Order: sequence, then C-alpha cells, then structure tokens
Amino acid sequence: MEVVGSDKGHVGTVDKYDGKDIKLTKSDSAAGGQHHLIPSSWVGTLNGNIVILNKTAREAMAEWKVSDRPEGDAKN
Repeated sequence: MEVVGSDKGHVGTVDKYDGKDIKLTKSDSAAGGQHHLIPSSWVGTLNGNIVILNKTAREAMAEWKVSDRPEGDAKN
C-alpha cells in the first residue's frame, strides 16, 4: 500500500505492520535505501490501497524513525 501525507505527497510504501508501527520498504524512492517506521497513530484514513496520514509528507518524513530492527522482523 502506498503511504501519502495529508497533502497527498508520497511518503513511502508499506512493508510490514505490527499493530503499533508501519514499516516502510527501503526500496521505495523516498526511503534512501533504509527502512523507516511511522506510528500507526499518524494514520488518518484509508482510501482503497492508499494510507493517508494526518501529517503532511514533509512532516512525516522529518519525524519518521530509521528502523534498527532485523531485516524482515517488524516485531523485535
């Protein structure tokens, strides 16, 4: 699923979801080769296959966290 900001700007693509955080794919053009985590509390709405955040894309990318979790593990 694509993740966009409230301004419809592209933030990333969902890799994993663990109920607390959304882990974005590192292969996405916005990711810079790293997985990023955004809290599920940032999700405003879902529109089909698009996750729309309650922050702008710029705000989300300024506040996201780089994932230090092992590859493929969204829970550790």
